[in-house]
Amino acid sequence: MQFTRLRLNGFKSFVDQTELVIQPGLTGVVGPNGCGKSNLLEALRWVMGETRPSAMRGGGMEDVIFAGASTRPARAHAEVALLIDNSDRVAPAGFNDNDQLEIMRRITRDAGSAYRINGKDVRARDVQMLFADASTGAHSPALVRQGQISELINAKPTSRRRILEEAAGISGLYQRRHEAELKLKGAEQNLTRVDDVIDNLGQQLATLSRQAKAAQRYREVGGALRAAETLLFWLRWREADDARITAELALKLAAQAAGLAEAEAKTGADHRAAHEAALPPLREEESIAKAIVAKLEAERDSLAADLSRAQGTINNTRAALEQALADRTREDALNGDALQTLKNLEDERDALMEAQADQDEAIAAAEALAAEASAILKDHEATLAAQTEGMARLAARHQSADQALQNAKRAVEKAEAEAQRVTQSLQHAESALTAALTAFAGAEGRLAAATAAVEAADQAQEAAAAQRASAETAAATLRAARSEAEGRRSALASEVRGLTQLLGKDQAKVAGLLAQISVKSGLEKAIGAALVDDLNAPLIGADAATGWVALPAYADAPALPEGSAPLTFPSPDDVLARLLPQVGLVAAADGPRLQAALRPGQRLVSREGDVWRWDGFRAGAGDAPSAAALRLEQMNRLTALQAELAAAEAEAEAAIAAHSAAGAKLAEATALETATRDAARVAERTLADTNRTLARAEADRNIAASKRESADHAQRRLASEQTKACARR
Repeated sequence: MQFTRLRLNGFKSFVDQTELVIQPGLTGVVGPNGCGKSNLLEALRWVMGETRPSAMRGGGMEDVIFAGASTRPARAHAEVALLIDNSDRVAPAGFNDNDQLEIMRRITRDAGSAYRINGKDVRARDVQMLFADASTGAHSPALVRQGQISELINAKPTSRRRILEEAAGISGLYQRRHEAELKLKGAEQNLTRVDDVIDNLGQQLATLSRQAKAAQRYREVGGALRAAETLLFWLRWREADDARITAELALKLAAQAAGLAEAEAKTGADHRAAHEAALPPLREEESIAKAIVAKLEAERDSLAADLSRAQGTINNTRAALEQALADRTREDALNGDALQTLKNLEDERDALMEAQADQDEAIAAAEALAAEASAILKDHEATLAAQTEGMARLAARHQSADQALQNAKRAVEKAEAEAQRVTQSLQHAESALTAALTAFAGAEGRLAAATAAVEAADQAQEAAAAQRASAETAAATLRAARSEAEGRRSALASEVRGLTQLLGKDQAKVAGLLAQISVKSGLEKAIGAALVDDLNAPLIGADAATGWVALPAYADAPALPEGSAPLTFPSPDDVLARLLPQVGLVAAADGPRLQAALRPGQRLVSREGDVWRWDGFRAGAGDAPSAAALRLEQMNRLTALQAELAAAEAEAEAAIAAHSAAGAKLAEATALETATRDAARVAERTLADTNRTLARAEADRNIAASKRESADHAQRRLASEQTKACARR
């Protein structure tokens, strides 16, 4: 075996992919300690199937993956590939198709190792046997590790023998012999266990024989029990089917009630939509009322301003009155001062008269002078008082006239400004009134058009609603018919399926004549009572032991008693040609009377299942019907049900098609109604918008007319006030 190349990737210190080319001859690897020379030998051992972590100088097999360094991250897997020259084609047959073998081992963290040979997944055992056949391997003495030379020198004879066997090229044979010995020991143990199992099976066989007899008896009893259970289940099924029909009728009534409830819900929704449509005009009236209230509030504010101006005039008048009262008080004070002066002079005179009693003459002269002076003073004081009073009166009149003149000027100016403002307001009011009248006229035209559109939309909606209601009624009727047809089809299909499964399960047990005949409906119990278990016998040839053989009819067969008719039905190969002419079909009341007239081999049966034989035996119809009669009834019932099922399927398909067509018409009518309803809503929305526009235009017109009227009234009032103010000025 010639190694040609060793490729390492992520194995121990070989973090990057590294290839070692092994040329023919001697290939050496030289380097200092720690450079990885031993890692190459361990890589060879590892790729050849080494499973011991200690041989890899690690605690676990995952230690061969590069664990990382300060400058390199750890790797998640390691891979070693060994290329072998196979140009001589000496490899095992499974790998001898190529000139070169590539043996690769890959280990992934937490996933284990995987082996491949030329890209094909193999077992570790296959790799080990490949190298063992070439007298090498992971444990080959040819792979010498550190310290192994001294171990070879001091090795035991068995170890030396292994070296010699490998050198002789027979180590693979010894490996296979060891495996063969293990397999032989396992086979011996298996044979021992087989003997024990055979003994146990012998004991179990005797037990099973006894159990088989009991099982046979149980099977017979179980068959009869299952037949009775089948009859019971069939009766229960009929009761359940009747209950289902009743439930379907109740469901149909509930569906009709649901349709009525849905119609009532739709009516309620229409009422709600009508109330919602009536809500916008009320809101519009509310906004108009708010506008009127705002107008009244504006007039109230104007009246309050007039009241404030009148109150100012009153306050000014009161101020002038208070000023006149103040002037009067000042004049009274001056008069008081003059009187006080006169009193002081009189006091002084009295004092002088007392002090100068001796000067009577002087005093008399002085008194004369004083009296003269007093008279003069009184004249002057009276003149002064008159002049002072006249001056004060003139000053007051001047001040009052000046104040009145200023008030009149201000009143004239205010009246002129107010008249100018009212004139402008009157012009604006006239313009607004003209625009409002124009808008009102246009809104009235649009309202008429919108009203006509709403009436047309309402008519279209009523027609669409009537069409949809008609389509919905037809769809509901067809849906009920479809449900009824589908329910009937499902019931028939379930019954056919049940009978088919029941007959299919019993088909394996039914053999012979019963599986090959068909009878008319109503004769099942009569035929089952006449033949009983003989129908289970098969048709056989002349050499068979048990079964029906076709024989010719009797030429001189005795006739049946008068009042009975031969029981006839077709049979294969006419095997019942001798039996059926001797079986008479009679009414249940005539059987006992005619039984005594029967000849040997003859019997009478009724449609209900009564039997009267020639030998005196009779069986009533009250007993449980035979399995043959039940099967014949089931077969006839299955045939009738299949015909009913075909008719029901055709009826259901027609109902489905009619319901689908009605559904399409209903969808079309619903779409039309939706479209007309949308158009009606759009028209009603347009009408509401037009009503709001008309109401707004009417409100604007009323407001503009009111403003114009108010401005006109204000203008007349201000003209009168201006005339009065000019006159006062």
